[in-house]
Amino acid sequence: MAGEKQVQRKDRRIVIENVRRMLLQEYLMKQTRRAGFGGLDIQRTPMGTRVTLIAERPGLVIGRKGGAIKALTEAVERQFNFDNPQIEVQEVTTPALNAQIMAEKLANALERGWHFRRAGHSTVRRIMEAGAKGCLIVIAGKLTGQRHRRAKFKDGHIKYCGEPRNTWMRKGFAVAKLKPGVIGVTVQIMDPDAKLPDEIEITPPTPESIAAAVAAREEAAAAVAQAALAGPPAAAPAPEVPMGEEDEDPMIDLPSEDKPVELVKTGKVAGKRLKKVLKKAQELEGEADTGVDAKEETK
Repeated sequence: MAGEKQVQRKDRRIVIENVRRMLLQEYLMKQTRRAGFGGLDIQRTPMGTRVTLIAERPGLVIGRKGGAIKALTEAVERQFNFDNPQIEVQEVTTPALNAQIMAEKLANALERGWHFRRAGHSTVRRIMEAGAKGCLIVIAGKLTGQRHRRAKFKDGHIKYCGEPRNTWMRKGFAVAKLKPGVIGVTVQIMDPDAKLPDEIEITPPTPESIAAAVAAREEAAAAVAQAALAGPPAAAPAPEVPMGEEDEDPMIDLPSEDKPVELVKTGKVAGKRLKKVLKKAQELEGEADTGVDAKEETK
């Protein structure tokens, strides 16, 4: 019982920690929406909790003389009970390859009045021009009428399941609030550096490997030439035969007369042909006998 209680307490702590991190992510996403929230990384260190905030425009997060980031750090420590939080802001190098930033931009375009097909196709084209291997955008909600529907826009290579999806697919989600209702926007981008299992790269040979191959070929040619100069291999000596046995005939196993002759059954056609052959043989033997008798009478 004590072990089960300990496991339950550990699982409960893990669930509570993950819920707190998700709440922190939603809070920071809401506070830094104008700066282009691109992701969050939370790491626990001996000095405290290090929160790395990825943003498109880090200047808006830091504020003038660091005032905005100080207020944000105090709010995180007060509301989420993190030990000595340290917020670091990191700039996104290519915003078009960040799924969360592109989802926020697409949601903002829908809120400004863009048609969902135009916004979806333009977002896909922008992502693919940035160098992504694949892109999938799903817009779900009341798009054209009172019924809920879903529109998908995709291009390139996309993984839906398996280890490649968990490793190389980046996912972002945003919400667009319109008059008919709320529209959800999901953006999935495959990393340009993704290495799939079916991709094989053949490296060119190095000078060292080429030299080793040439040396091995020369050694094989030299061995063949040396074998040719040595001549054919000597034949094996014949076995010695004892004296007095050279002229003797070899022993041959002849069939014994005591063995009964086996009769073979034949068909009607084969029996008729056999009778004809025997009849012709008897006639030939008779002609031969009469020829011998005629020669004796002439003499």
